[in-house]
Amino acid sequence: MRVTARVRNGPGLHEAAVRTGDAERRLTIPPKDLGSGSSVNGGELLFLALATCYCNDVYREAGKRGIAIASVDVEVVGDFGAEGEAAGRIEYSARVVGSGSEQELRDLMATTDRVAEIQNTVRRGVQVTLTRAEVVRG
Repeated sequence: MRVTARVRNGPGLHEAAVRTGDAERRLTIPPKDLGSGSSVNGGELLFLALATCYCNDVYREAGKRGIAIASVDVEVVGDFGAEGEAAGRIEYSARVVGSGSEQELRDLMATTDRVAEIQNTVRRGVQVTLTRAEVVRG
């Protein structure tokens, strides 16, 4: 499964889109009020990716177990140091309301934590490479 994310930014313009396979979705993220760039920073989006992954995977894993989920609430927190430094500690908490017993729901949440792809990507680290740097004067 190929996943792509794209940002286009210029004066008064901020377009964000994501694609998985052939399915593209545009996200509404406004530009900064003053200056260039996005009103949402990369750390916030990274943490949102972690929260979204866990949320979606709870529903996926619950479906495999025949557990009906009424709601999922996930909060991710962490700290970034100086410019250019990676985040230090990232933690998240979750609340799941579902039809299973307390133990079934706890097992579901623990399994989801083990299989959540974005969590595992961050935990294991992955090479990130700038493959093209195009410059246009203007």
